[in-house]
Amino acid sequence: MSIVVVGVNHRTGPLSVLERVAVPVDDVGKAVATLVGRDTIREVVVLSTCNRTEIYAVAEKFHGAYADLCSWLCAVGDIHPDDLNPHLYTQHDDAAVNHLFSVAAGLESAVLGESEILGQVREAWTIAAAHGGAGATLNQLFRHAVRVGKRARSQTAIGRHTASVSHAAVDMIAESVDRLADQRVLVVGAGLMGERLAKAFADRGVSHLHVVNRDPDRARRLAASVGATSSGLDQFETSLADADVVVACTGAATPLITPDTVGTRVGVRPLHIVDIAVPRDVDVAVGRLPGVTVVDLDDLRDWADRGLSSRAAEADGVRSIVTEEVDAFQLDTRGRQAAPLVAALRQRAESLAEDEMARYSSRLATMSDEDRRIAEALVRGLVAKFLHEPSVRLSQGAGSPRGERNAAAVRDLFDLD
Repeated sequence: MSIVVVGVNHRTGPLSVLERVAVPVDDVGKAVATLVGRDTIREVVVLSTCNRTEIYAVAEKFHGAYADLCSWLCAVGDIHPDDLNPHLYTQHDDAAVNHLFSVAAGLESAVLGESEILGQVREAWTIAAAHGGAGATLNQLFRHAVRVGKRARSQTAIGRHTASVSHAAVDMIAESVDRLADQRVLVVGAGLMGERLAKAFADRGVSHLHVVNRDPDRARRLAASVGATSSGLDQFETSLADADVVVACTGAATPLITPDTVGTRVGVRPLHIVDIAVPRDVDVAVGRLPGVTVVDLDDLRDWADRGLSSRAAEADGVRSIVTEEVDAFQLDTRGRQAAPLVAALRQRAESLAEDEMARYSSRLATMSDEDRRIAEALVRGLVAKFLHEPSVRLSQGAGSPRGERNAAAVRDLFDLD
């Protein structure tokens, strides 16, 4: 069995590719159920954000799973393999573990060290578990990854003064307008990113804040939490006409903001639009309209890189943490693999000890209670000490050729199934 990751991210593919293979959050569960039904795949987690689409799988055989995962991504994006393959990366086993831990720690983010990715990793894992994708191996892996992400941010400064994608968007807008607090801001989308954007605007003192979402109740709950107003998508064009700043993050399959939806709003006053959705929420033609400025994820990444040097200084420390945690994960995994054999060996030895004490029960009965307890403790202590080193060797060597030979020898010598 192998742990495999196949994906494309902001470093390996342009936004035009990322948006085609993106999986909307409402479709992730269906994707998990589809993939875990493949013969080559035992477990699967789909992580799809504005900066990456990655599939983590537990596979019977690496090459078969790789072919299935690549084929599925091509189908999702309606992309020919020759056009997608140059942008794909794949890792397996220890390298796949290292990659996920690096992602959770913020080392692979467009904004180095940003914290939003940790919540996205957790959400992908939760969805996979709910749809039968995350079993024992991926549950162990993602639980450990979340711990790595928390440790990286608590033990280094990589997360301090770091612009998350949402905060970077708000800060970038603040540099482009006069007095952000006086702007009429429209947040389109009430998912995790929309929630963070709305809170970031509220924290900056924006009082004219409106949230639009396909589900009006969800928009209403988010708006209530930040002192904003809300509406459903049926009121979208009216809300857009009233806005000075629009931030779009719905993940809809087709653009919501087009030249037609902007309509009579053009030329009335400047309109700033930030599109952080994948696929894009804003038609590229909107950026050519007079008085309209459109910023997309590529622009946002370039802007966020201005503060890269201070965060990059912490990256080596985070990489050391990731390396330590990969080693710890390997040790834990090997221990789990060897656990049934170690338990069987201990049970056999303890059973023999019990048989011997039963054989001498008549003599033990002549002892005082204290002496009998000492004798029994002596036997059990000898068994435990005798088994300690073999148990450690079996746990540490599990999965290696030598470990497999040792395990086979123990099964044969002690007649263990």
